[in-house]
Amino acid sequence: MCATCGCGAEEVQVSLLADSHPLDHDQQHRLDHEHHSHEGQPEHDGRLEHDHHHGPGHDRTHTITLEQAVLAKNDQLADHNRIWLARRGLTAINLMSSPGAGKTTLLERTIIDSGLTLSVIEGDQETSVDAERIRAAGARSVQVNTGAGCHLDAAMVRRALDQLAPQTGVVAIENVGNLVCPALFDLGEARKVVIISVTEGDDKPLKYPHMFSAADLIVINKTDLLPYVDFDVDRLTRDARKLQPGVEVLGLSARSGDNLDRWFGWLKALSTG
Repeated sequence: MCATCGCGAEEVQVSLLADSHPLDHDQQHRLDHEHHSHEGQPEHDGRLEHDHHHGPGHDRTHTITLEQAVLAKNDQLADHNRIWLARRGLTAINLMSSPGAGKTTLLERTIIDSGLTLSVIEGDQETSVDAERIRAAGARSVQVNTGAGCHLDAAMVRRALDQLAPQTGVVAIENVGNLVCPALFDLGEARKVVIISVTEGDDKPLKYPHMFSAADLIVINKTDLLPYVDFDVDRLTRDARKLQPGVEVLGLSARSGDNLDRWFGWLKALSTG
């Protein structure tokens, strides 16, 4: 269980879409073993299990200890992911947003129009709808279903990378739609990208400071709707830069194509840098 938010990761499934290479027997055996042993979760020694048998005064101390153990283990696995990616000359980005902000649509347009080679890890609690959209756009994709879990972690990404087997280009990790927990879990990515749509309101940096503090790039999506909604781009930019001075803020519309060239340029500079 995630000590940060209380979500459970017992039902995590990683699935490869039909056009990808099948796993051989040894790969499948290893992945099955990792799944059943809950790789990436801290082992329960007596001290941590004791958390469930004490009153509120003890629970807080043990919850903090468990959270630290979860995050420390995750960071170790993220470092392994980073090394794995670097050895293959791959660049990974972690796309985070609320549900419906337009992550998948932006990836579709990027795959079709940017000229870049993308491979995509899709994170959702259920279904393979988004991974199928990515595949239809022309990129390899692995679906990670987290069940009750509200974010991806480094162990899930490790297993997904094994199945995805990207060779060149950018690995885009589309995190579970959530503006809280994904900011706390390093996946081994080179950059964190926060996507917010203008329909969500411009107060999100104030409401979700941990997410916006972690951002390397903030993408404001659906700018074609600005004439119809109450959204102040300058206010969001100002509030975000109070949390993360100098963070780049990029407005675009994935649906209409407005300003997508800047997004493509950012990705190209990252992948060749």
